[in-house]
Amino acid sequence: MSASFWNERYSTEDYIFGTAPNAFLASQAALLRPGMRALAIADGEGRNGVWLAEQGVAVHAVELSPAALEKARKLAAARGVAPTFEQADILDWNWPDAAYDLVAAIFIQFAPPPGRDRIVDGIRRCLKPGGLLVLQGYTPKQIEFATGGPSNPANLYTAELLRAWFDGWDILHLAEHESVISEGRHHHGMSALVDLVARKP
Repeated sequence: MSASFWNERYSTEDYIFGTAPNAFLASQAALLRPGMRALAIADGEGRNGVWLAEQGVAVHAVELSPAALEKARKLAAARGVAPTFEQADILDWNWPDAAYDLVAAIFIQFAPPPGRDRIVDGIRRCLKPGGLLVLQGYTPKQIEFATGGPSNPANLYTAELLRAWFDGWDILHLAEHESVISEGRHHHGMSALVDLVARKP
């Protein structure tokens, strides 16, 4: 999806995914340590990156849409934190090697293969040894619920797929489930989800 698509979507007064952090990400707060360096992928209006910064984490948030970044900066200022925001297309981004202690990948299912595979490769590369990935996404059943997320099945995840992508990693948590979420007007209602916490060897 293009920058113009996302800019149009985010060009509203309200925060379309809300200002509270993703509930699954917030549930992993015990894993966080002040001074950790985190990458928030496609962080949108900043709800997750700002929350991580509030926990004392040094956040690098990458987002394609200037409209979303403007709102993210306002949210950060209101919360008294200062993540590093970068406007970039994650599909063409130069992923650094072993740069982060944590990667937050929350509903980043905007790309089918092969773009999706480049993102996975980037995640694997950019985490330091011992670094943590916290990911939540939709499973193919989400198409039936139609309460958010992509309509293309090729964009969606299963627990089996995630286990294959991160083969050899320490899987701390991996579960598919159906739960009600309320994250603004674009992620709202019963949803088919998959959650992953994995540690890079």
